[in-house]
Amino acid sequence: MNKNKLAQASSPYLLQHQYNPVDWWEWGEEALQKAKKQNKPLLISVGYAACHWCHVMAHESFEDEEVAHLMNTYFVCIKVDREERPDIDQIYMDAAQILTGRGGWPLNAFALPDGRPFYAATYFPKENWKKVLKNVHKAFTTQKEQLEDTAEKLTEGIRIGDLAEFEPTQEAIFTPSDYKDLLGSWMQFVDFEKGGFKGAPKFPMPNSWEFLIQYYAFTKNQSALEALIVTLNEMAKGGIYDQLGGGFARYSVDDVWLVPHFEKMLYDNSQLISLYAKAHQLFPNPFYESIITETINFAHRELQHKNKGYFSSLDADSEGEEGTYYVWKYEEVKAQVAPEDWDWFKSYFQLQAKGNWEDKKNILHLKQLPKKFASENQFKWQDFEEKVHSYKQKLHQIQQKRERPGLDDKILTSWNAMMIKALVDAAKSLQNKTYLNQAKATADFIYANLRAENGRLKRNFKNNKASIDAFLDDYALLIEALISLYQLSFEIHYLEWAKELMYICETEFFDEHSGMFFFTSSKGEQLIARKMELSDNVIPASNSVLAKCLFLLGHFYAADDLLEKSKKMLAQVEKKLYKSGPYFANWSQLAGWIANPFKEVAIVGKDAFEVAFKMQKNYYPNALFLGGETENLDLLKGKLVVGETRIYVCENKTCQQPTTDLQVAIDQFF
Repeated sequence: MNKNKLAQASSPYLLQHQYNPVDWWEWGEEALQKAKKQNKPLLISVGYAACHWCHVMAHESFEDEEVAHLMNTYFVCIKVDREERPDIDQIYMDAAQILTGRGGWPLNAFALPDGRPFYAATYFPKENWKKVLKNVHKAFTTQKEQLEDTAEKLTEGIRIGDLAEFEPTQEAIFTPSDYKDLLGSWMQFVDFEKGGFKGAPKFPMPNSWEFLIQYYAFTKNQSALEALIVTLNEMAKGGIYDQLGGGFARYSVDDVWLVPHFEKMLYDNSQLISLYAKAHQLFPNPFYESIITETINFAHRELQHKNKGYFSSLDADSEGEEGTYYVWKYEEVKAQVAPEDWDWFKSYFQLQAKGNWEDKKNILHLKQLPKKFASENQFKWQDFEEKVHSYKQKLHQIQQKRERPGLDDKILTSWNAMMIKALVDAAKSLQNKTYLNQAKATADFIYANLRAENGRLKRNFKNNKASIDAFLDDYALLIEALISLYQLSFEIHYLEWAKELMYICETEFFDEHSGMFFFTSSKGEQLIARKMELSDNVIPASNSVLAKCLFLLGHFYAADDLLEKSKKMLAQVEKKLYKSGPYFANWSQLAGWIANPFKEVAIVGKDAFEVAFKMQKNYYPNALFLGGETENLDLLKGKLVVGETRIYVCENKTCQQPTTDLQVAIDQFF
C-alpha cells in the first residue's frame, strides 16, 4: 500500500492518514506554492486523533478511491492536527463560525491558494461531500471573482474579530460588591438538578467550577455552593467518569452525564484533578479524594511517557466501535461477582439485564454517593469500600485484556503544564509529597526536551524530537504551572524560569493597542491573521491565564508594571464578565484577587518547606506563598531568623506579627 506525504509527520493524527489515497500534504510553504503554481484551491481538513467523527469521515470519504480522485484532481489537500497547530485551526474555525454559525471537528475549509478561506463547514457524509467537492470546483473555475470577494471579506472579518471591541483603557477596579455581582449571569445556565450547564451535550468545564470555589470562599453564597456540589457529585457518579479505571471522558452526549463521548484527554483530566483537589481543600470528602487518586493513577498508567512527560489522549474507539473498551454486558459482569453480592452490586453500578445503553450494553455509573448507598444497605463503610475496590480491580483487569483504544502519543507543552499544576494541587490537598515530586519530574522533562537553547519553548515532542514553535497557551500555562510549583516547593529556579518565559511573551506576543497577547509569536510563521484567545472554554483562554500570571509575578517581584498590565487586560473584558460569566470564569478569578485583600504569605527558616506544605492543605482564595531557607526575593529580605521558621502573613507589603505557630498564621489569614 502506497503512503502519502503524511508518512513523514510527527502527529499521530496525521500518521493515521498516511495510507489514504488522498494526496495529503502537511501545512507548509511547499503545499501553498503548489496550489499557486497549479491554480488550485486549498482543501484544509482539520481534526485530532481522539475525534470520533474525524474517524468516521476518514473511513467514509478519505479512504475511498472515488472521493480521493475528486480531491486530488481539484484541490491541494492539507491535513492539520488541531492540537499541534491550533493557530491554523483558529483561523479556519472562525471562518466556519462566520459562515455557518457553528463549528466542530472534522473541520473542512476551502481557501484560495494564498490561504484566504471562502467556505468552511464540519462533517459531511460521503455523497454530500462529493457534491461539495464538485460544487466548489465549479465555483472556483466559473465564479473566481465572487470567491475572491468572499475570501477578502471573510479574511477581514477573521482579522478584526478579536480586536473590534478593544480601546485603550485604564486598569480594572473591582470592589467586593462588583465581584458579588458576577454570579448573576451564571444562574440562567446552571443545571441545579444534574449539575453542569443546562442541556446536552454536557462538558465538564473545570475552570468554571473553580471560579465557584473561589466565589463561595469569598461570599459564602449558597447558590454557588449548591451549583458546585451538585456538579462535582453528578460528574463523578456519571458514566463520563470511568468507574473502573479512573479518569474522565471528554463530555457526555446527554444531559445527565451518563453516556460519554469516550475519548479521554489529558487537558480535561489534569484540570479535573485540580478542581476536585481544590474542592477537597475547602470541604474534605473521601469521595473526592478517591476521584483525585484514581484519575492520577489513570494518567500515570495510560498516558505517561517513560521520561515523565504525558501523552495527549486516548481514542473513543476500539474494535471499530466507540466505547467498546469501557462498556459491559450484564452477564459478563455477573460472572465476576459472588452471588451473595450481586443484588447490591448491580444496584450500586446501575446494571440492567437489558442494558442501560445501546445494544444491551451497560455503562457503569452510580445513582447514589458511596457512603449514602453503604448506609442505606446496612454496610459498615470500611467493609463496603473494600468489597467495591476488590470487584473494581477484578473487572479492570479483565477490561485491560480487551483491545485498547488508540493512544495519541505526542506530548504537548501546554497540556503537560496543566498536569504539573494538577499534581501540585493534588499534593497540597492530599498532603502527598510523591505528587509534588512527580510534578517536578514533568517540569524537568519540559526543560530538557521542549526548551530551546535561546530559552523559547517548543510545542510538541514525539520520537525524541520537538518540531513546532510554541504558542501563547504553551507559555501561559507553563508559567502558571511553574508559579504553582514554586509556591509548594520554594525552589526559586521554577519562579525564575516563569519570569524568563513571561519576558518572551512580552517581547514576542504582546499587542500594544489592546494590551492583550496574540496567540502566535511575531518571530514565527505569519498566517493570514494573528488571533487572540480571550474567552475561557474547556481550556481557559491563554490571555486570562497570562493576566493571572502577570498579577502573581507582579506580587512576587514587587513589579508594578506587571500588575498594571494584568489589570488593564482585565479591564478590556470587564463587561463580558457580567454577561457571559461561565465563558470568562478565569478572568473572574482574577477579578476576585483584585476585589478582595490579596495576601502574601512568607515562610522562612530551616523548616520552611514542611510548614508551607502543611499550611497549603487549606484552600486560600486570595494568596501566594513564598519562602525557603534564604532571602532570595526582595519580599523575603530581613525576615530570616537563624534557628526559627517564621510565618509572615502580609498584605500590600505590610505584615502582621510574625509567628512560629502554624495555627496562629492560619487564623491571621482568615
